[in-house]
Amino acid sequence: MIIQPRIYLASQSPRRRELLKQIGVNFEMLLLRSDPRRNVDVDEAPRTEESPEDYVRRISEAKARFGWEGLKLRNLPAFPVLAADTSVILDGNIIGKPRDREEAAAMLRQLSGRQHEVLSAVAVAFEERVEMRLSSSKIVFATLGEERIMRYILTNEPLDKAGAYGIQGYAATFIRHMEGSYSGVMGLPLFETAELLQEFGYPVL
Repeated sequence: MIIQPRIYLASQSPRRRELLKQIGVNFEMLLLRSDPRRNVDVDEAPRTEESPEDYVRRISEAKARFGWEGLKLRNLPAFPVLAADTSVILDGNIIGKPRDREEAAAMLRQLSGRQHEVLSAVAVAFEERVEMRLSSSKIVFATLGEERIMRYILTNEPLDKAGAYGIQGYAATFIRHMEGSYSGVMGLPLFETAELLQEFGYPVL
C-alpha cells in the first residue's frame, strides 16, 4: 500500500487550514492542548528587549518543537509538524489580539492612516530537525473614521485576529497599499511554506 505524504498542522487557525488546502497539502490537525498528558505549552509573552522578528521566530519554532513532542507522546505516525506565528508591528511594538471590542477599536485607531508591518514566521519540525522561514509585509491603512471602526467591530471579525483585522474579510477595504505576501498577512506565507515542505521531502507544486 502506498502511503500518501502528509503533515501535521499545529494550529487551530481556520485561515491556515484554508491556505494549506489551497496549495493541496494533505494535513491533519494536531490539537496540542487537548492532550491531558501534556502540561507544557508555548510561552507567547514577548521577552524583554526581544525584537518582533526574534519573537515570531521563537514562537513559531517553539510551536513546531512542542508539536513534534506531542506527536511522540501520542504515538502518532511520524510526519513533519508545521506551525506558524503572525504578528502586527507598529512603531516597533507588537500589536496582539484584542481582548474585547473596546481594545479592538483602540487598535484600529492606532493603525488608521498609517503604515504597519506584518511578520509571519513558519516552522517545520521532524525528528531533531527544525527549519524556519520569515515573511515580512508592509500594509498602509486608509484613514478610518469612528463610525467605520464601530461598524467593523460589530461584525466581530476583529476579535480573534492580530491587530484586530483580517485581510481576507471586511477589512480588505481598509488597505490602501500592500507590499509583501497576502497569504503571510492572512497567517501562513505560502511561498515560504512550500519551500520548507520541499526541504522535508513533501511534494508541493
